[in-house]
Amino acid sequence: MFKSVFDKVWAFDCEWVPDPAAGRALYGLPADLPDRDVLAHMWQQAGASEQDPMPFLKTIVCRVVSIAAVTRQRRRDGSVQLHLLALPREVGDAVQTAERHVVGTFLDAVGEYRPQLVGYNSINADLKILLQRAVVNGLSAAAFCRRPDKPWEGIDYFARGDAHVDIKDIVGGWGKATPSLHELAVLSGIPGKLDVDGNAVANLWLDGQLDRIVAYNECDALTTYLVWLRLAHLGGHFDDREYAQEQQRVHELLQTEIAQGRTHLTTFLEAWQALSGTG
Repeated sequence: MFKSVFDKVWAFDCEWVPDPAAGRALYGLPADLPDRDVLAHMWQQAGASEQDPMPFLKTIVCRVVSIAAVTRQRRRDGSVQLHLLALPREVGDAVQTAERHVVGTFLDAVGEYRPQLVGYNSINADLKILLQRAVVNGLSAAAFCRRPDKPWEGIDYFARGDAHVDIKDIVGGWGKATPSLHELAVLSGIPGKLDVDGNAVANLWLDGQLDRIVAYNECDALTTYLVWLRLAHLGGHFDDREYAQEQQRVHELLQTEIAQGRTHLTTFLEAWQALSGTG
C-alpha cells in the first residue's frame, strides 16, 4: 500500500500499436509496403496463429499513439481541482500525433510538475515503453529522469515508492491470480472496458480512427483514477465522507466535459451510474 497522497496526482494510461517503421527496419521490409502488411509480418514473426492472430509484441517495437491522465491538484487553501487531459489534443494535427511529440510532451510535463503517478501495470508496461520509445526517438527528458541523491530529498520515478503507484503491483497475485483492471473495476462498481478493448487499438489506428483510441484512452485513465480512489479509501487516506466527495468531483468533471461536447464520456458516466446503483 502507498503511504501518502501527494498534492498532485496523475492517474495515467498509454496506448500503443506496432510501429511500422520498426518492422521495416528490423525485417528489411520495403519502404513502400503498406503499414497493414508490415504489421501482419510483425505478428507472423511473433508466432501468429489462427487462434492468436495478433500475438504480444515487445514494447520496443511499438509506438505510443495516445496518453491520457486524470490530474488531481490539492491547493494550499484545501480546494481540489480535477482535469482530464489527453495527448494528442488534436488528432488531425500531424505534429501533435507524432510519437516524439506525444511522449516528449508527457515526460516534460511530469518532469516539470513532479506529480505522484498512478497507473495499472505502469511500472512494467507504461513507464517502460515511454522510456524505450524516448530513447528510440532521441528525446531528452532530464527533469523527468532526475534522481535525488537520497530518497527523502526529492521525487524519484525510478525507485519503488510513492512517487509512482502501480495499482497492479499492490493488489496483484501470482500469474493468473492477478486481476485485470477491468475485473477489479467492474467488481468495484466502476466502468472497465466499454465498446473498445486493447486488442482493437491496432486496427483502429490502421483505419485512421485515432479519435476513438484517444476516447478509449481517456476512459481507461478515468477507470484507473476511480480504482485508485477506492484503494486510497481502503488505506485511510480518505474517510467515508471524503471518499464520497472525491467521487462527486469525478462525476462533476464528467458532466463538465460532456457539456463541452465530449459526448463519448456519456457512455462512461451512464455505465458508472448503472454499476454503482446511482443512475
